Amino acid sequence: MSLLEQIDKDRLPQHIAVIMDGNGRWAKEQGKLRVFGHQNGVRAVRDTVEGAVEAGISFLTLYAFSTENWNRPKFEVTALMELLVSTINKETKTLMDNEVRLNAIGNLSALPAKCYQQLQEAIKKTSGNRKCTLTLALSYSSRWEIVEAARKLGEQIKLGILDPKDISEEMFSTQLTTGGMPDPELMIRTSGEHRISNYLLYQLAYSELYFTQKLWPDFRREDLFEAIIDYQKRERRFGMTSEQVKN
Repeated sequence: MSLLEQIDKDRLPQHIAVIMDGNGRWAKEQGKLRVFGHQNGVRAVRDTVEGAVEAGISFLTLYAFSTENWNRPKFEVTALMELLVSTINKETKTLMDNEVRLNAIGNLSALPAKCYQQLQEAIKKTSGNRKCTLTLALSYSSRWEIVEAARKLGEQIKLGILDPKDISEEMFSTQLTTGGMPDPELMIRTSGEHRISNYLLYQLAYSELYFTQKLWPDFRREDLFEAIIDYQKRERRFGMTSEQVKN
């Protein structure tokens, strides 16, 4: 029985978030520059997206570039932005073939003009697709996102259109960049690191965390399937006891 066949389609996580880590280390092992790892990570993205569609995952969010990544060497940042543009151009057909809708979250205004333009064109072109929503977290950090949400609510209070007493968890979540999306039930991080690196801090409150030693360029759909199978073996209690969950 294949890994895909072992997945219980009635217990799928609606939303899977991924921290794609290990491109630089993978390149170093090959005796190459870090950008070589980023280039080879594109295949992992393609295979993971197609695997998510095969498994029936509705939302897949990939941590592609953090606000902290702007502090990397200029050459690497420039190469990453150029790679993003070329990848969007090449992979839009893959998204269309698999009926995947592209989305992006983060401080997108910080992206280079050409990159932003290509991204918006791909988002528009794929907007009618319904099988899966692929969200790229670009120039993203969760602390930035939370502060922005608080600022938006503060502005509404200042204008007198919102009473602070009316602010709820549900209302706050609508102000986040992921507003309208379910919180991730499963978060996967590659490369063996055990941290969430300022990624979806609010949304990951009750997510199951899955860490693999695989470096991102080596990650494939079978690795995604293994993570889903592991997720389905866990008991999600949300603060309750095992007995309460079973009943």
